[in-house]
Amino acid sequence: MANNDQMSGVIAPVVTPFNDEGAVDEERFYEHAHWLLSNGCDALAPFGTTSEANSLGQTERKQLLRGLVDSGISPDDLMPGTGMCSLADTLTLTRQAVELGCRGVLLLPPFYYKNVSDDGLFQYVSELIDRMESSTLHIYLYHIPPVAQVGWSVDLVKRLADKFPETVVGLKDSSGDWSYTEAVLESVPDFAVFSGSEDFLLQNRRAGGAGTITAMANINAPMIAELYDKWEEPDAGEIQAQISRIREVIRDAGTIPALKAVLAHYREAPSLRTVRPPLLSMGEAAATKLIRALDEAGFSPSF
Repeated sequence: MANNDQMSGVIAPVVTPFNDEGAVDEERFYEHAHWLLSNGCDALAPFGTTSEANSLGQTERKQLLRGLVDSGISPDDLMPGTGMCSLADTLTLTRQAVELGCRGVLLLPPFYYKNVSDDGLFQYVSELIDRMESSTLHIYLYHIPPVAQVGWSVDLVKRLADKFPETVVGLKDSSGDWSYTEAVLESVPDFAVFSGSEDFLLQNRRAGGAGTITAMANINAPMIAELYDKWEEPDAGEIQAQISRIREVIRDAGTIPALKAVLAHYREAPSLRTVRPPLLSMGEAAATKLIRALDEAGFSPSF
């Protein structure tokens, strides 16, 4: 049975602006979050890969999540990333999200130890749920093996969904492997499955998926939202092809620095290009080349 609290639509993993000294620019962070919700996004998933979450400290993450709510964003529109290598840290971040009323949390697997078993990952999630003792906790598993090198197998996803049907309610698939997404959709009926790339949004919608949680929503949310809404219309394939062309330009340039360079250009705020080590910010020449490539790909900014 589908969980009525499941999230759906186009969800943005919000980029984290830093100032020239590398400190979080909170004002710009909140402004950008509100802009996303006003320009095609149904919800926000801060503190994932695109947010440089693993370059943020716990204190920063907690302060920013509280700030989003205090700035007027409804907790019902928030799915913060809370998964950490340490179960204790995951509990701390997850408790805050639940206490604030966030509609869900995005759970990265504990990724430091490689080649861990499904049983070990199952125990990690089970202990999290048991210790939370919350009837309002909704977990969306975050599957990104190209980065984490630890993932949620299809069998494990089904096992967790069967054991905790009211709590483990969905998944973001950033594997880049459509066959995995399709297998989850087939194995776990009524699960809210999001593609981690809008390249697969049309396929996801046609297969009964929940939508997309995509980095590209930070700059191209209106067009992605258009595809989400018009997936059954004759021109859906053309819209998909266009958003995929734009994604390719960003991906080839290095997704996170490239997204920040685009935001910096169109918002005339050079500090927005700043990323935290070990990532490197895009230089001015590279950023100019990127903007030109986006123009040639037909990108129409809505900033």
